[in-house]
Amino acid sequence: MLALEALTNRVGELAKTVGVFIRQEANHFDSSKIEHKGANDLVSYVDKEAEKLIVKGLKKILPEAGFLTEEGTELANLTDLYWVVDPLDGTTNFLHGLPVFSISIGLIQNDNVVLGVVFEVNKAECFTAYKGGGAFCNQKRISISPIKALKESLIATGFPYSLLDKKDNYFEIMKSLQVSSHGLRRMGSAAVDLCYVACGRFEAYYEFNLNPWDVTAGILIVQEAGGIVTDFKGEYTSLNGLEILAAGNIHQQVLSTIQKYW
Repeated sequence: MLALEALTNRVGELAKTVGVFIRQEANHFDSSKIEHKGANDLVSYVDKEAEKLIVKGLKKILPEAGFLTEEGTELANLTDLYWVVDPLDGTTNFLHGLPVFSISIGLIQNDNVVLGVVFEVNKAECFTAYKGGGAFCNQKRISISPIKALKESLIATGFPYSLLDKKDNYFEIMKSLQVSSHGLRRMGSAAVDLCYVACGRFEAYYEFNLNPWDVTAGILIVQEAGGIVTDFKGEYTSLNGLEILAAGNIHQQVLSTIQKYW
């Protein structure tokens, strides 16, 4: 049986250490070293080196676990126990000097997320959770917002790299939520958005066309903080991130708005 609390603490310390590297690189990053994975999908040597550091550290912590990593520095190995790693969630923010980016590390055992760590680099906030253990920020317990009215809520979203055939639907949802709440925010890091729902800074967050490494850790942190995470049908969301709505007390209100247009 995994000692999840001890594992979570060790992963949190690893994330903080790699966060120092990322923060140092941000101070003198050379924009000529930006690479393109796809349209508006950017990557740098910082992403890749951070991922190597994380993988190396995780192998020492739990040698028997496989890996699913965003940058592919470690070959995918999806066993019954594996890490899901995003070494720099919010790469575009990082490359433009916008201080909202994070490290996201989740552990999956038998298709269930059992551990999640998100380290927001610039605020040095380490969000952690393990299955059944609650959610924390810098070792202080966190919980979802107590707000129950959509009109009193602040909501986060994101703009997928490709809106595909859903762009008009997506913009209609944004327009509706913008006028019926305190407003929308687009932070540029799904992992941060999820953690901000978990600690009550946002009442809800929704997006689609994401990837497992964007959401795995954050989903567990929201759930352990008392939140609800579903797809746009209101059903259990898989870890592929294709549709995600994370919220507290206003989950049904936001879901109803999404379903009008989706």
